[in-house]
Amino acid sequence: MTQVLNPATIEAVMAFPIKTCVVCGEEFELRPDKPGFANRCPACSDPEGEEGPNDLSSGNSELDAERRKAIRDMLYRKDS
Repeated sequence: MTQVLNPATIEAVMAFPIKTCVVCGEEFELRPDKPGFANRCPACSDPEGEEGPNDLSSGNSELDAERRKAIRDMLYRKDS
């Protein structure tokens, strides 16, 4: 007696790729819904502890204004 497999009941199960975290060296599965970077484990790519360079809530508006003024002065100064 031979068993015939129905193609509709066969599920293709693909394993997620195993990556190594570049920060802590721990191995983790790279899942499609994983937040953060593809080369960091979920613990190391936690967005709560990181502040990006374009973070608008940094509160450095005075510093930014001074920086813009210094750059403007360097660009548009008159060389005599």
